[in-house]
Amino acid sequence: MSQPSWKLDAATAAEALRLLAKARLVLMPMHQNVDADGLSSPLAVMHALRQQGVDAVPLISDGVFPANLAFLPGIEDVLVYGKDELPDYDVLCLVDCADRKRLGSFYTDDPDRVNGAVPIVNIDHHVTNDRFGVVNIVEAGAASASEVVTDILAAWGTELTAEIAQCLLAGIYGDTLGLRTESTTSRTMRTAADLVDAGANTVPIVDALFRLKPKSSVCLWERGLQKVKWTGSVIWTELTTQEFDACGAAPVEAEGMVNFLVGTEGSRVAAILYANDRGWRVSMRSMATDVDVSAIAAQFGGGGHPRAAGCTIEGDESARNAFLERVAELAGSVAFNDSALSPS
Repeated sequence: MSQPSWKLDAATAAEALRLLAKARLVLMPMHQNVDADGLSSPLAVMHALRQQGVDAVPLISDGVFPANLAFLPGIEDVLVYGKDELPDYDVLCLVDCADRKRLGSFYTDDPDRVNGAVPIVNIDHHVTNDRFGVVNIVEAGAASASEVVTDILAAWGTELTAEIAQCLLAGIYGDTLGLRTESTTSRTMRTAADLVDAGANTVPIVDALFRLKPKSSVCLWERGLQKVKWTGSVIWTELTTQEFDACGAAPVEAEGMVNFLVGTEGSRVAAILYANDRGWRVSMRSMATDVDVSAIAAQFGGGGHPRAAGCTIEGDESARNAFLERVAELAGSVAFNDSALSPS
């Protein structure tokens, strides 16, 4: 585990609050395929701003509600793009979103929504964040956006209620896989302990993120694992929209599969390729300390963290294969072949 390496700038946190407090309504769109941290951290900000008398509304920007996160306090106030009417907002607050293009249909339907005409408060922990906000609080040394938000709320003088603590702990647990990733620091653990002391309950978090799963997830994993292949030292699989439909599964149900694959002996990078009508959305992981998947993803217009990153590929199978071969080259290939996965 690495050592703590970041410190919140109190003046910038205060500047963020001044901007948000002036708003008629703060809209908080989330990154597409939203995970625990991406949903929990804006929910915590919502609760905190309401203590200040500020109206704030989180928005699931791609229209896909993650059912496994329904336990989060305040989830009933979250809007879903394409299903709920957009409110009349005058400030945007993006939390855990390194790239405005990752705002799903909220972005693709009207890119000008995030062109800066509406001021943006940008809170994040991704090293690839390009500081697109009027106010930017980007702490790449933090294990999760929720860890950053915990410090921001303390700077704001927020009362740390059990509801806020539950949201923040869920985000930390989600991004650190239950305090198990390399990004987890002693500071992260102390923050988690403080949140438990404030009333957060680990049981529903661990159940929702790591234990309970719908039958559709088992169906999806069966299909994905049956198609596992190697390209050099890259272990990967592909999932199509037809397979999601056949299983009745949501995209979030496949996210744990790449974390499962990355532990395979001999792999230096694991990837899941989600097919769409333009090509593929790619989720990558690595456990090798000399492989930075965020740097690899950046070569294809993506980003993320050294151990977890993503990008998109446009084109046909030749584009997909060229991408995998390039990733294998960058990761440092070890010769594998598909027969290694075949039953003896």
